[in-house]
Amino acid sequence: MRNRLEEKWAFITGATAGIGKATAELFAQSQCNVVINGRRKERLENLKNHLQEEYKVAVRIACFDVRNREAISDWLSAFDQPIDILVNNAGLARGVDAVFDAQFDDWDDMIDTNIKGVLNMTRLIAPQMKERNSGHIINIGSIAGHESYDGGSVYCATKHAVKAFTESTKKDLHGTKVRVSMVSPGLVETEFSNVRFKGDDDRADEVYDDMQPLTGQDIAEVVHFIANRPPHVNIMDSIVFPVDQSSSSMVYRDE
Repeated sequence: MRNRLEEKWAFITGATAGIGKATAELFAQSQCNVVINGRRKERLENLKNHLQEEYKVAVRIACFDVRNREAISDWLSAFDQPIDILVNNAGLARGVDAVFDAQFDDWDDMIDTNIKGVLNMTRLIAPQMKERNSGHIINIGSIAGHESYDGGSVYCATKHAVKAFTESTKKDLHGTKVRVSMVSPGLVETEFSNVRFKGDDDRADEVYDDMQPLTGQDIAEVVHFIANRPPHVNIMDSIVFPVDQSSSSMVYRDE
């Protein structure tokens, strides 16, 4: 397969673990320079050292919260390279409470990160792509953006928003060579469930009991494939399930 990522710059949010970290690794392996974003500086520094030593690519750290519009703008103003690929991966779920029992703080965390974070990054990077008439925005969505489930009212709403935003962004950039894509995973075993259950590791582990979930690597490979298509090809969305899953609520468990 031809490598179209060599010497480009990819900006990957939420790169301290899971899908984001695996995506940074695959892009670096393809000789793509990477900007790795997250809030945990030590993890970012460790990943930077690993990628530079292993793949001899340029790596920059962007240690900020994607909810902080001013921090994003300040960092981008000081960055002297064009961003060819933006992977909006940062996101989270908080709790599985019914809408009448949910915590407002949990709602704010999900809305501000999953929606506003994607909006912030896209709004501040898309203009340079439009001006150059090249670039690729890849949003990490979810099966929750295609079908809703009980206990996930606001999380599902945020991922439906990402789907709508992805489609509208493509239409706003209609007539340019800027590509816009989304990947919508099902069950992926990362830190996602640990965050959703607020550090209750036993409860998080139960989500993946007696079935084989996807890994961050699996989704990173899909992101890499989408980014590496010929310039005239735009994959708008890709729903990715483990074979043991058939919908947001149908999971086969070999008990």
